[in-house]
Amino acid sequence: MKNQSQLFAACLLLVGSTGLLAQGVMPVLAAQPQNVAQLSASATIEVQQDLLSIALSTTRDGTDSAAVQNQLKQALESALAEAKKTAQPGLMDVRTGNFSLYPRYGKDGKINGWQGSTELVLEGRDFPRITAAAGKIQTLTMGGVSFALSREQRAKVEGDAQAQAIERFKAKASEVARSFGFSSYSLREVSINANDQGPVRPRMMAMEAKAAMADSSIPVEAGKSAVLVNVSGSVQMK
Repeated sequence: MKNQSQLFAACLLLVGSTGLLAQGVMPVLAAQPQNVAQLSASATIEVQQDLLSIALSTTRDGTDSAAVQNQLKQALESALAEAKKTAQPGLMDVRTGNFSLYPRYGKDGKINGWQGSTELVLEGRDFPRITAAAGKIQTLTMGGVSFALSREQRAKVEGDAQAQAIERFKAKASEVARSFGFSSYSLREVSINANDQGPVRPRMMAMEAKAAMADSSIPVEAGKSAVLVNVSGSVQMK
């Protein structure tokens, strides 16, 4: 029975192929591309980081969870009130960070207290405004300092790096075509990728400045970011 089924399927395939041939339809085999070159080019632009982020935090502990939570709330509310005095969208944005409360266990495995923490983040492009505001907050301590590129700065730099990378790709395509004896080329496909190669480096002097920063700006220094754009693809030499 199995052999009969296989024979029947083979007959159907033969009939179908004969029908195509009778109608003048021949199977079309895709031609393999010829004289195609794969290449890539890149451009890197270093730019000063223009976005500062300062995280301030504090911890509290005690035997009563409600009391610990209330202490954290008061510390955060006081810090928020101070920071909002000079907050301005884009120049210095203020947002709350992590707020946690968890039990503390003794050797007997029972809860013998509570610990909690809260965080406030100041972020923006106006470094003096941010550091001055952080220096005036007394209920929270320094948790971290980081630098990055603002969205506007990143878009501008990526645009410049992309333009350079594309020009280098075109120049390389022309050079490769000429090297193989062709006079020109046409673009087949292309891929463009961009990323930030620059490290975000917190400055230790900013981390150590809290002890003597009452009503004073925190010293900070931004680093640089290297924005890399890579263009890769294939060209048809002709």
